[in-house]
Order: sequence, then structure tokens, then C-alpha cells
Amino acid sequence: MRSTLRTRRAPLHRRTTARIASAVVAGALAFTVTACGGDDDKDDGDGNKGGGKDTDSSLQLPKLDGENISVAAVWGGAERKVFLKVLDEFEKRTGAKVSFVPAQDPIISFLESKVAGGQPPDVAMLPQVGAIEQAVANKWAKPVGPEAQKQLDKNYAKGWRDLGAVDGKQYGVYFKAANKSLVWYNTRVFENAGVSAPKTWDDFMKTAQTVYDSGVPPVSVAGAEAWTLTDWFENIYLSQAGPEKYDQLAAHKIKWTDPSVKKALTTLGELFGKKGFVAGGASSALQTEFPASVKQTFRGGDQPKAGMVFEGDMVSLAISETKAEVGTDAKVFPFPAVGTESPAVVGGDAAVALKDSKGAQALLTFLGSPDSAKIWAEAGGFISPNKSLDLSAYPNAVQRGIAKALIEAGDDIRFDMSDQAPQSFGGTPGKGEWKALQDFLKDPKNVAGTQKVLETAAAKAYKD
Repeated sequence: MRSTLRTRRAPLHRRTTARIASAVVAGALAFTVTACGGDDDKDDGDGNKGGGKDTDSSLQLPKLDGENISVAAVWGGAERKVFLKVLDEFEKRTGAKVSFVPAQDPIISFLESKVAGGQPPDVAMLPQVGAIEQAVANKWAKPVGPEAQKQLDKNYAKGWRDLGAVDGKQYGVYFKAANKSLVWYNTRVFENAGVSAPKTWDDFMKTAQTVYDSGVPPVSVAGAEAWTLTDWFENIYLSQAGPEKYDQLAAHKIKWTDPSVKKALTTLGELFGKKGFVAGGASSALQTEFPASVKQTFRGGDQPKAGMVFEGDMVSLAISETKAEVGTDAKVFPFPAVGTESPAVVGGDAAVALKDSKGAQALLTFLGSPDSAKIWAEAGGFISPNKSLDLSAYPNAVQRGIAKALIEAGDDIRFDMSDQAPQSFGGTPGKGEWKALQDFLKDPKNVAGTQKVLETAAAKAYKD
């Protein structure tokens, strides 16, 4: 799939500041302390009930009796189940009939086949900034209508609005956000090993060694879903190389053969290449999907298959399908500082209309409101960039802390690097960065070879 809009997006996302890192890390430290006591009080610590506005509905949606609306997304499992509840509420309010269309990665290729067959969905949930740009370049995406725009203007910081805009025109409504700089740990494993949450990479590796010595593999890795591997790399790279280098690499203004990439891969290789540190070894990890990577960390009593699992706030949804409870059995700490500060990488899913219909625009309006966000927030495993959502909607202090830090970061957000890339490089199974990092997981000593493969794939994708 061609990507022709790599330089058109507003520059905010290419040169964001590092302020979000301190905001999210401060929030993370705060919610770790709160969660240790298992405090699920809705008070945010300042005597207030949450940080957003009242979500009592004043949203006006049109009557859509008899209208059929289709929504495509790559969500499966627990995420799909909760999103269907969001769509059910939209149906109740409008009378429309909404069908969910299961999509595959890369979603742009999936949509291309649907468009070519004359059956594009009314709305698509796009998980990459680059995917929005490609949908616009291909003339599939329809601009956001006035009612949806009102919700965006009222409920979203400019940074999140800009992420869904191309050439100054709004196309995307960011419904779901993710803080991708978190490490979740099994508290019984940590207690048995006599360790506490580490703050630096060196301490993280020492903690991992101690957990290993206690008889439990320290880290669960979802290598079957290579986006988790890109997140590992991005967090190390952002903390180690710094924000400016991060933005340069994201825009391919420096090559993947740069010494900064070598340093980050070498650091990641210290973990992946340490015998016994990755649960089941590389071969097992490459067959482990994301939900399983979480569940095997929190099942098995004193002897789970791993002591820690890295990923964003969505981890809590998978935890909810085990007997573990967030805040007691499962706790979280910020991704350890590899450089001077802990990193803060965010991602998100945006709703984009592919048909300029009344139903599609009404759904965008609903997804831009706190009413829709509240449904998923209450279920867990979800963070909303909607600043009007009352923080009391989140089910526990851990998620309230993550959400509060994200909202307080305002416009200063640094988006997932692979999601900024052309999808052929940063978001396609078996190709580009995904394939290169899966191969690296198998052979973490091959740093130079991995760099060459990454650069060759990136050069082609960005040129296309």
C-alpha cells in the first residue's frame, strides 16, 4: 500500500516535548502507591470525584430507524466484546442496526479489498496515524461532520485532534488511547523473590535475575504479535536516545543503521538473549499472543509462567479474565529508565468514516462523546483521551491514575513510532519492522544484521 502523505501532518507529532514522560511517570508512581493498599475509592486524592466533567447525557443523536451501519476493527476477544456493548448503546439511542466487521492486520490492506469489492464499511477503527493518512491519500476517508467536530472541540486536547487531521482537515476521532510504557507484575512472585518495582533498566535486569533465581521466568513476551516487540524497542529507544532522535527515526530522517539504534537493540538483546529470562524461550514467545502473555503471568499461583509482562493499560482487560485482581494480585510500574528518564509512549485507535452517510457521522459523534467512553472505561482495559470523561468511570485506582496522567499531558503526546510509519514497514505481519524484530527475538546477538534489514525495509516503505 502506498503512503504519500508522510510530510503533510501538522508538525506537532514529529517534535513533541518530553513533558508527557514526567506527567505519566508521576501519575504511574502515584497510582502504584495507591494501588498497593487496594484502594478503589473514587476520590482522586484531591477531594474530588474524578477529573472530568459530569457524564450525564446531553448528547443529541439523530433517529436512524432502519439504517444499517457497519464498523470494521481488528479488535478481538475481550476488546471486541466490550466494543460491541458500546455499539449496542448507539443502537438503543438511534434505532440503527450496527454490524461489526472483523478486520485483519494490516487494516489498510483489508479495507483496500473491501473498497475494491464495492463494500467498504461505514466506519473503520484505524490503529495507526499512518493508516489515517493512507485512507485520506486513497480518497476513502470522509471528513468529520459538524456535530462530531463539536464533540472533538469540546472533549479533546488539540494534540489528539491533530492526530486525526491531515492537511488541517479533521478525519479521525480518537476513541481509545493507550499508555504503552508500563510493566505489570505478579505481586506474589515479587514477594517470594524479595524484590520491589525497579526504576532503572539496570535495576530491572537485577530484579529479573532475582525473580529467575527464585524459580520463575521473569518476563512474558507476546512475540506472536510483533507490535509488542516494536513497543519494547520504542520505549528503550525513547529513554536512551532521547526525544529528538526518536522523532528523527520516526520520520526516517536518520537511518536504522544509526549508532543510536544499535545501542537500543543491544540493550533489548540483553533481556531477550539472557537464558531463562523470556518465559518458554524465544520459540515459545513467538507462538504466544498478547492475551496469553498476560494470562500466563497471573495464573499458576506461586509458580506462574512469568513474573512480569510489559505492555500498556490494555493489560488490565486480559487480567480481568483471570482470578487476579488489579491493585492486589497485579500491580504496575513505569517502564524503567534506560537513560535519564522513564519513557512515555502512547498509541490509539481512531474512528474514520468511509461513507459520507448520516449514520456514519452519527456514530463518529457518539464515539467522540464521554457517553461512549464511559461504557468501555467501566469495563476496564481502556483509557480514553476524552477529557470530559469523569475519572470515576474507571474501575480502580490504577486505571484512574493512568488516565489522569494522560489527560494532564494535554497536547504534549509522543505517539507510537511504528504507528507513525507507513503500514508496510510498521504494521504488517511478516514484513518490515514486525518481521525484523521477531527474527531479532530468535537471534538477539544479530544487532548489525537486524539494523540492515530494518533500514532496507524502511527505505523502501518511506520511498513508496
